[in-house]
Amino acid sequence: MSKSPYISVITGDISGSKRAGDPERWLGPLKRVLSQLGASPSAWEVYRGDSFQLEVKEPADALQSALRIKAAVKCVKNLDVRMAIGIGRCEYDAPAVTERNGEAFVNSGSRFDLLTAEKRKLAIRTPDPDWDRDMDFYLQLASAFMDQWTPHSAEAVALLLGESDLKQAELAERLGIAQSSVSERLARARWDEVQALLVKYREKIKVLLP
Repeated sequence: MSKSPYISVITGDISGSKRAGDPERWLGPLKRVLSQLGASPSAWEVYRGDSFQLEVKEPADALQSALRIKAAVKCVKNLDVRMAIGIGRCEYDAPAVTERNGEAFVNSGSRFDLLTAEKRKLAIRTPDPDWDRDMDFYLQLASAFMDQWTPHSAEAVALLLGESDLKQAELAERLGIAQSSVSERLARARWDEVQALLVKYREKIKVLLP
């Protein structure tokens, strides 16, 4: 467990999975990114075919983890992911993440259940409703462009979220494209705004948690 009594939990599912044909089109990328974020089944599990749960020990890392998942899934054409981040305590520990319980798990699950009615793909719930309303406003603004990421833009974002010190020249080499094309992809993905969102989230988490 982290030094803080608080943890974060991401509950999600794949949007468009039933129209995607072969499940390996999205299951492979999803499991790869989840494996980079922790070990299964202690940190994450995929269940009911297209649903998943991930525990992120440090709440400050929760949003970046969620965006890494989103970028990885959106690398697959016509697919997206719905996620709810829950922050709170873990009151019942167990070897598998889906067997644990507590405030963080309840917050994540209950917030996830509202996404369809709200036509949202990303939201958060913490012990502080006022904090949630403020942060959800930023998430809604960012979702307006993140939901429009193309597979090419998402691929660039996924690499940068996984390796923050990656230079554009290195990114261009990894993607097999010109550096000017990298700049265009990042501009279309609104990478500067993504970075600003992550900074704002980390600032607000420091205020929220003791």
